Amino acid sequence: MTAASASQQNSVRKLRTLFISDVHLGSKAAKTDYLLDFLRHHEAETIILVGDIVDGWRLKRSWYWPQPCNDVVQKLLRKARKGSRIIYIPGNHDEFMRDFPGVHFGGIEVAQRHMHKAADGRTYLVLHGDEFDVVVRNARVLAYLGDWAYDMAIAINIGLAAIRRRLGMPYWSFSSWAKLQVKHAVNFIGEFQKVVADEARRHDAQGVICGHIHHAVIEDIGDIRYINTGDWVESCTAIAEHHDGRMELITWHRMRGGMIEVEASDEAERMLAHILAPQAA
Repeated sequence: MTAASASQQNSVRKLRTLFISDVHLGSKAAKTDYLLDFLRHHEAETIILVGDIVDGWRLKRSWYWPQPCNDVVQKLLRKARKGSRIIYIPGNHDEFMRDFPGVHFGGIEVAQRHMHKAADGRTYLVLHGDEFDVVVRNARVLAYLGDWAYDMAIAINIGLAAIRRRLGMPYWSFSSWAKLQVKHAVNFIGEFQKVVADEARRHDAQGVICGHIHHAVIEDIGDIRYINTGDWVESCTAIAEHHDGRMELITWHRMRGGMIEVEASDEAERMLAHILAPQAA
């Protein structure tokens, strides 16, 4: 073993469980390079994919599947072959996977929900969370319009980030800021958290782990520990369970000490044109 490979092996964190959601493979916004780097530096006995790993909505509109998307899938399959248990809980963007409950794909199990028992004895209900989003559940057209608007926000985000980088300014997510302002205005996040926590109580769980709203947090809502895994299109976050049951929120680009690399401004223009073209047709 070379000194470099020994150093890399020593830098790998050994964890009991990893929770990852909202990767959105098939979207140009997916931070596949950061996720691959994260997976190289973390090993876990169990990896739970908490929905929206593949972005079926965007792939239906236009196919986009570059090599890094394959690399993420292969990395997960390799971890399964090496002994990690991997559970895939589909979300609304990869809802086609819900037709295969209990089926194994290369060692990856598909489940609608999962009851996770942590090392400290606390039980967590694990689900994506879209079933508690009124817009997604009852107004699919509005959900698709919101998804298109989010694409536009990501395109704007890329352009602004490129300008800020050239000016030597730190990374700042316009799309995350805009989304947070809107959802705070309608009190969406707080209501979502409350409803999901209530669902955990109904299942006699002490906590809940979900994704869907791209707002990573660990907090207590009454007697329920509410955990949201965040996403890998903006914040690059995951939840790690240590061997004593302690839950840690990891923001990978901060831990690695660098800014999220963004596309050049000309790519932002191409992406924005691609988004707007169907609307003008």
